[in-house]
Amino acid sequence: MRIMLAPMEGVVDHTMRDMLTRIGGIDRCVTEFVRVTNQLLPRRVFYRLCPELKQGGTTPSGVPVYVQLLGGQPDPMAANAHRAAELGAPGIDINFGCPAKTVNRNDGGSVLLREPQRLYNIVSAIRSAVPTATPVTAKIRLGFEDHSLLADITDAIFAAGANELTIHARTKVDGYKPPAYWQHIHAIQAKAKIPVIANGEIWTPQDYQRCLIESGCQDVMLGRGLLTRPDLARQIQTLNRGETVTSMCWSDIAQHLAQFSLVTEEMYEAKYVGSRVKQWLSYLRQAHPMGQQLFEQVKRMRCPQEIYQTIEQHREHYLLTKAV
Repeated sequence: MRIMLAPMEGVVDHTMRDMLTRIGGIDRCVTEFVRVTNQLLPRRVFYRLCPELKQGGTTPSGVPVYVQLLGGQPDPMAANAHRAAELGAPGIDINFGCPAKTVNRNDGGSVLLREPQRLYNIVSAIRSAVPTATPVTAKIRLGFEDHSLLADITDAIFAAGANELTIHARTKVDGYKPPAYWQHIHAIQAKAKIPVIANGEIWTPQDYQRCLIESGCQDVMLGRGLLTRPDLARQIQTLNRGETVTSMCWSDIAQHLAQFSLVTEEMYEAKYVGSRVKQWLSYLRQAHPMGQQLFEQVKRMRCPQEIYQTIEQHREHYLLTKAV
């Protein structure tokens, strides 16, 4: 049983990967996508999106980080995969799932699901371009408009030599609207000779259990659910051990949030720091009532230090209230 952290564009960058893997339970991360057009990208692009390459391709907690490529042309994709592998990427992941209109209009992401032969060509070219020991993985949706081509899509990826396949159990047209159709993964998983990873709408340990039953998979990828409950992967591990599942207390989550604000202050321009903290809080408040309270306190703040101090004061007040 493995748990992967989903590569959420504009959300799960190296700072978030570091924070969530410190909390624990995550077996692998994937970078935000490296956009490939028709040229070999300079090394600085890979280091910017995956600074973990400078530390052996892992987060500070030792969790491997695969480099994700997005593009529609086999040769440039293969050349950039080769470069990423040379720079020390533990694996190469291919994005065939992004539903964004801008990405799809520029021949990337889920629009390629309309043409299984193109998926084969891209995966095959990348597989040939990187060392045998470097895993090549792909992430797809059930299809573009519907799931009628799912068998053709997955057969193409299997035949091209991918080492693993993640399936987000919705089509491009479905976007992120619930539910996720895990049951459509089952037939693919049953015939696959490589690991198939289920993704979509896993918010709780109970969702995880239902996903395993309906999809037939052993491995899952968590995205928004892990941002909402930062210890969700750890909770799932506890469940699998047959132990009582307990949630991380709000004071600990707030402490991580405060640390996140300090790290992002060091890493980003001041005008972006508050946005990153508020972005994470917008997820946290979905499962934690105190998150909503804190969000209301900081939502209009722009000074990084003021945001940090407010989080710390909020946390101290929460601990005093709990102690009474």
